[in-house]
Amino acid sequence: MTAGVRYPRHVRVRARADFDRIFASATRTASPMLAVHLLPEEGPARLGLAVSRKVDKRAVGRNRIKRVLRDAFRLMQPQLAPGSYVVVARPAAAQADNPALRAAFLNVLRRARALPPSSAAGTMPASPIPSTPVSSGA
Repeated sequence: MTAGVRYPRHVRVRARADFDRIFASATRTASPMLAVHLLPEEGPARLGLAVSRKVDKRAVGRNRIKRVLRDAFRLMQPQLAPGSYVVVARPAAAQADNPALRAAFLNVLRRARALPPSSAAGTMPASPIPSTPVSSGA
C-alpha cells in the first residue's frame, strides 16, 4: 500500500439504501468483466462493490477481485469525477488475472466518462514548423 493514499470509510458505499438508490438512478456502463453504475453526486468519489457467488463460488476468488478493484479505485480516486460508483463483477472476472482486472476497470471508467480522456501523446514532439506557408517576399 502506498503511504499517504488510503481507502477511508467515507469513500465507501456500504449501506443497502445507498446501493438501492445508486442501482435505481445511476447510469450503467458495462464490459464483459465488469459493470459500473455511476451516480454523479457532490463530494469525493465513493466506491461500492458487488461480487456475488455467481462470479466465483470460492470466497478467496471473490475477495481477490474486490481487493484488486479497491486498490485500483484508491489510486485513481483523485482523478475520478465526483459521485458514487458501484462496480458489479461478472463471471469473466474470476478467470482474469490482476492486471487484466485493472485494465478492464480503467477501460469501463473511461467509457463512463468518469476519468479524463487519455492524452494521445505520441513519441514525436509537436512540430515547430508553422502550418501556413511562409512567403519569401520575392
